[in-house]
Amino acid sequence: MVKRPSIAIAGAGSIGCFVGGVLADAGHDVRFLARAGMVAACAEHGLRLTDYTGFDIHLTDLVMNDDPAVAFGGAGLILVCVKVGDTQDMARHIARHAPEAQVVSLQNGVGNAPALRAVLTGADVRAGMVPFNVVTEGPCHMHRASSGDILVEAGPIPDLSADPLQWLSVDNIEAVQWGKLLINLGNAINALSDMPLLDQLHDRAWRALMADQMAEALKVLKVAGIRPAKPTAVSPRLIPAILRLPTPLFRRVAAQMLTIDAHARSSMWDDLKRGRKTEIDALQGAILHLAEHHGRQAPLNARMRTLIRAAEAEGYGPPGLSVSQIRQLA
Repeated sequence: MVKRPSIAIAGAGSIGCFVGGVLADAGHDVRFLARAGMVAACAEHGLRLTDYTGFDIHLTDLVMNDDPAVAFGGAGLILVCVKVGDTQDMARHIARHAPEAQVVSLQNGVGNAPALRAVLTGADVRAGMVPFNVVTEGPCHMHRASSGDILVEAGPIPDLSADPLQWLSVDNIEAVQWGKLLINLGNAINALSDMPLLDQLHDRAWRALMADQMAEALKVLKVAGIRPAKPTAVSPRLIPAILRLPTPLFRRVAAQMLTIDAHARSSMWDDLKRGRKTEIDALQGAILHLAEHHGRQAPLNARMRTLIRAAEAEGYGPPGLSVSQIRQLA
């Protein structure tokens, strides 16, 4: 019998806690690197994980620490779940405390695996993609509000699949990441609206805004020669047209392509709520960088970045803007 490696979760936020908690519940040896506040909260309350299917577990006696030396020491596999801006710092911690560990990035954006490899020279670093949404419901209560399997760059990794999470290997991970980035452009719209995602998806004006932003980004990717792959059941190239459908028809079509519950909000909404820096530069910023490089414009994506940066600077949380306010000057 092949021995399972010790797993370290580098960043015990919503995704890190949910993924790591499911692995721990399945019998894996899991350690979490977390902020001191999260360590204290989970020590007091334990970690509760729920999802839209009715999955509900409560974990106690987790190995959670704010010291990388403790969290990473002896780890054979490290799942990087930190925000994009923390990638290089986390890579340096891994290089110092677990240089021989296999590393999988479960982060948004397309540049994290290369950034990790630049520091972890010689290490086995894989890109990954998490399609589902996890929201924080309370102290150490993480709720998965949408569906999808975790996709990882092709190559050998331990068998990590366990209900309710499946892990799949794919050959085209960079194209999948670009497909996920296109979908994640909607994170900013959700954060700016201060609305549940399901409510937005039931409103044609909000869907049209999402569609216009994605269509603008698709034009930029086409000029750059990038062909995004589908991270979900539907090709990204078809999503703008689906979003623009009349609401009754959209509901029928969408019911076959996504599962989402009323809890769902974007991670960017959560960042603004908590007064944290968002990943806007890794999402809209990536589109704008490509547009500038190829002599194109992406005004709606630029507008999103401007509004999110303003909300970050003001520090009052999601601003609750309307569709017309967001479209202004775009």
